[in-house]
Amino acid sequence: MLDDIALLLARIALSVILIAHGWQKFNEWTLAGTASAFGDMGVPAPGLTSAIAAAAELVGGVLVLVGLLTPVVAVLNILVLMSAFVLVHVQAGVFVDNGGYELVLGLAAGLLLIAARGAGKFSIDALLPGSAYRNQHTDQPAEQELAASR
Repeated sequence: MLDDIALLLARIALSVILIAHGWQKFNEWTLAGTASAFGDMGVPAPGLTSAIAAAAELVGGVLVLVGLLTPVVAVLNILVLMSAFVLVHVQAGVFVDNGGYELVLGLAAGLLLIAARGAGKFSIDALLPGSAYRNQHTDQPAEQELAASR
């Protein structure tokens, strides 16, 4: 139970950050402004990559929050974050106030744990038939559960 509460709290925290950054790209900066900034930073195909990053953060953040398709969405966001790490932040060093990578690295580490562990009991993923969570956390062996459902 403590694991499930920890996963829920981690999902909430990571989602708040992802949603805020995605919303910022769509609403405050606009996709055109984000693409321009990506271009200035040397990110390839800035029109496409800015839209991918914004959608991954905003939509992915909502999906991680509710725990739907969590491992897949977490991995997609990790790919976006590692791209930002390599293309933009690594040369600036660790600290975010210098444009460094501490935020992207911390987010990626948190999402990696969620991708590996799953969303936990308090998620939509846990409610889906055949979910890994249901199969791993049932009190009955899978064969008995299947037989009981017939």
